[in-house]
Amino acid sequence: MAETNLELGEFGFAGDDAVVPYAVAALDARGRAVQLGSMVDAILSRHDYPAPVAQLLAEMIVLTVLLGTSLKFDGKFIAQTQTDGPVDLLVVDFTMPSSVRAYARFDAERFEAAVAAGDTGPEALLGNGIMALTIDQGEHTQRYQGIVELSGASLEAVAETYFRQSEQIPTTVRLAVAKIARRNAAGGFSESWRAGGLIAQFLPEAPERMRRPDLPGGDAPAGTDDIAAYEPDDAWTEVQALVGTIEPSELADPEVGVERLLFRLFHERGVRVFAPAPVRDDCSCTREKIRGVLSNFSAEDLAESVEDGHIHVTCEFCGEAYEFQPDELVRQD
Repeated sequence: MAETNLELGEFGFAGDDAVVPYAVAALDARGRAVQLGSMVDAILSRHDYPAPVAQLLAEMIVLTVLLGTSLKFDGKFIAQTQTDGPVDLLVVDFTMPSSVRAYARFDAERFEAAVAAGDTGPEALLGNGIMALTIDQGEHTQRYQGIVELSGASLEAVAETYFRQSEQIPTTVRLAVAKIARRNAAGGFSESWRAGGLIAQFLPEAPERMRRPDLPGGDAPAGTDDIAAYEPDDAWTEVQALVGTIEPSELADPEVGVERLLFRLFHERGVRVFAPAPVRDDCSCTREKIRGVLSNFSAEDLAESVEDGHIHVTCEFCGEAYEFQPDELVRQD
């Protein structure tokens, strides 16, 4: 557990950009919750995406940090969508233990057509495709990748489906994004992006209590093939009902805060929070890394990339621009 400077009986609040693990023992539920402030605002403001695109990417960032901070290894957790919608690519790269970078790709012409038609919901902008969740523990290890279909569903629904089908863990997810206006020193208002999210999972000690009626195989009560005879677990039903009461505004509201939100939800059952895991806007690109990638290109490919005597590369994640002389990239075979 992280060290703190609190005295006995004092309680510290995680604040923005820190994922808070929690447990509700009475309901056999565990999860994580977060509010993102300056971190998500920096990423979205850097790219200046249209608001609906920014909202989608912010939701993806929230989902990624909720999942990524639960993993205990050195490496990367990458969440990526590839779809046929106007927003055909979302990528969030989480490097343990705290670094986040993200970007979105969209077709401007198709996006404007969707706006004109009033089809700016997540389902319409993403369209059909997949979401891939990749765990990369570095060299000498094999990547693990889970893939779930993305067909006209929200990112919340896609994440729930992934855990239900791939991990067989009953899961509920809530994501929210908002733009907040605050009065600045000049007397006007400054806008900034905020986002928040919560994931709750049903993890009883008895595995048979986790059976859900929509899992492929093994769902019916023991000794029967009748799915209709399935009886939902009261504890998980209560968790779902409580999480369902969350208003999107609560998830992103800086006046609410993660701990206060968790107390609102679960105080009658008792909720315990654990040391927060901070996250930050931090791209891993460097001149050396990009030079290494370019050095693997053929001489012909490098020659075609030369403009005005230089090779220019811009990082898709952070927008940092790099310039190379062609002769510093020539491979020494």
